[in-house]
Amino acid sequence: MIGVWSPSTLLHDPSAEIWIGLRTPGTEVAERVRRIRSAVPATWVEASAVPWSVLTSVHAEGLLLHLRDVYAEWVAGGYPQDRVVPYVFPTAAMLGGLPGRSPAAVHGRAGRYAYDTMTLVGPGTWEAALMAASAAWTAARRVSQGPAYALCRPPGHHATRDGYGGSCYLNNAAVAAETLRAEGYAKVAVIDVDAHHGNGTQAIFWERDDVFYGSVHVDPGAGWFPHYVGFADETGGGTTLNVPVAPESGDAVWLAGVARLCEAAARFGAEALVVSLGVDAAADDPESPLRVTRDGYLATGRLLGGLGLPTVAVQEGGYHLETLGPLVAATLRGIQSPS
Repeated sequence: MIGVWSPSTLLHDPSAEIWIGLRTPGTEVAERVRRIRSAVPATWVEASAVPWSVLTSVHAEGLLLHLRDVYAEWVAGGYPQDRVVPYVFPTAAMLGGLPGRSPAAVHGRAGRYAYDTMTLVGPGTWEAALMAASAAWTAARRVSQGPAYALCRPPGHHATRDGYGGSCYLNNAAVAAETLRAEGYAKVAVIDVDAHHGNGTQAIFWERDDVFYGSVHVDPGAGWFPHYVGFADETGGGTTLNVPVAPESGDAVWLAGVARLCEAAARFGAEALVVSLGVDAAADDPESPLRVTRDGYLATGRLLGGLGLPTVAVQEGGYHLETLGPLVAATLRGIQSPS
């Protein structure tokens, strides 16, 4: 399998997360890349820079410019925090229907495109996010040669067209899907097997009839991120399928959900596949309450590979460093050898 990565993805250091008002250690760390690379027996190539036009096909240019520039502006402002930490957000509740303006102060602008306090911006964030998206773009352009894997870090499926959050800045899976469409695949399926619903990817393709989005994930109704979306009755233009599963679910429930998504992608008539490959549904992972085993991930990969489609796998979550690499390797092995 071709593996695409960039050393620039190591530059992002979130330093911490601000969660329910507490400064807690960050879990989306650069060591994730090293662990995966050491475990996945791919032919590794470096990503080529994604064109700006591809980024603007899935994101508002204002978001891109904000992520590119806000840290330098923050440093120039002399703030005591070493990362960009939003404190005010221009939500619909705040604006109350008023048009809103661009704040003069950097600390006011810090929350313009953010939607949580966990996803901090530091000195290497833009470079890492840009090259993560570049890895997805490069991998998607190579699927005609066989399955390709994009080692994207930071992850991306929580990034919307106009916003970032959930440790995600640019939506790598959406970049891959748009690239496959540009490569001539008329219908593309995105199947998300991260433990958490990919609200960003769902939102970007919400009313599209050429991109199917399906996700199996821990039930947000049980109190899990992203809390507000990811429910089974969300169907968009008819090309969205969510399969929420209960906390403490193991392989059987999980694999039944993956099978449902694969069947739906086949009915959709998908000609190519993007896999949002999170492995944080594993029992040892600190970020979810699910109980999927390594054998469960191998079987997940086999179900996805069984679709027989040109496939690009895009790395999303997975935060237990000791098991992260082997879980990713097992899933990719299943995709590559489904029988």
